[in-house]
Amino acid sequence: MHVIVTTDGSKQSLAAAEHLKSFADPEKVTAVSVLAVVRPLAAVAFADDITPAERRRADTEAGGFRAAAQRSVDAVAAVFDDWGPRVHKRIRSGSPAAEIIKAAEQYDAGLVVVAAGGRGISDSVLVGSTAQRVQHYAPCPVLVVRPARRRPRRGKAAGG
Repeated sequence: MHVIVTTDGSKQSLAAAEHLKSFADPEKVTAVSVLAVVRPLAAVAFADDITPAERRRADTEAGGFRAAAQRSVDAVAAVFDDWGPRVHKRIRSGSPAAEIIKAAEQYDAGLVVVAAGGRGISDSVLVGSTAQRVQHYAPCPVLVVRPARRRPRRGKAAGG
């Protein structure tokens, strides 16, 4: 089975890759495609929250959105080092949901893994719009990995 693991540069997308690896049988996964989609006319850069800050700063002038996407793809692909299946690194340009769905069709994917709420302000409540569209239109099952719930801190009582 070919699995597509998507990244938007968020730590949540890295966690989604790690979640897949925690339960999937590498004997049944034939290939993993780590996919980032760059929006060609986006007003906001492809956010890279995964790689170290020093490296991000050094590469910012050199490559822009595509360099940030490549760093994110590399970081997520590294999760699968020595896991077994062959790993492909892919960057596409366009609408994230549309390109993820096209990739699932093109590579005859058996599963798509997407992070939910990686960039949203209410990520613990809402599934991201990209994840919703992929879930609805993908030609295969979709694993949507939500952020872990934040547990309240214990110890100090409120107000004192």
